[in-house]
Amino acid sequence: MDAPLPDAPSTLSAEDASQLRLLSIFHYVVAGLTGLFSLFPLIHVGIGIASLTGAMPINSNGGPASPGETQLFGWIFIVIGSVLILCGLSLAGFMAYAGRCLARRRRHTLCLVVAALSCMLMPLGTVLGVFTLIVLLRPAVKAAFDAPSSTLP
Repeated sequence: MDAPLPDAPSTLSAEDASQLRLLSIFHYVVAGLTGLFSLFPLIHVGIGIASLTGAMPINSNGGPASPGETQLFGWIFIVIGSVLILCGLSLAGFMAYAGRCLARRRRHTLCLVVAALSCMLMPLGTVLGVFTLIVLLRPAVKAAFDAPSSTLP
């Protein structure tokens, strides 16, 4: 019979479990806000489409721009806006998934990476990321993530 390691606690304290539950909820909230704010570049995509369709005239050096300049301007706005939207929605999705993983105490490394990435989102994401990192780096919490699912409540 293998004995459990002495420095690896088998159960999670009530305080740690409560903090993981709160962090999970806050991950959902910040993910929703991130998803909402990541849709702001739709304005750029709209400007790009308006430029390509001719609905928005563009001037160059005091006169009308050439069709090539107008198309380049439109495509740059569409591509950059679309990339920003895709990145923002992906981050929001990962944050929501990390919230779910925190609640289920699964995928410790993913939760750490998402917590570090959320530090980029000033100010709420930074606060959430730092507190998540502090909680996840505790040995008892890491052991709870490594525990088999049958021992979880």
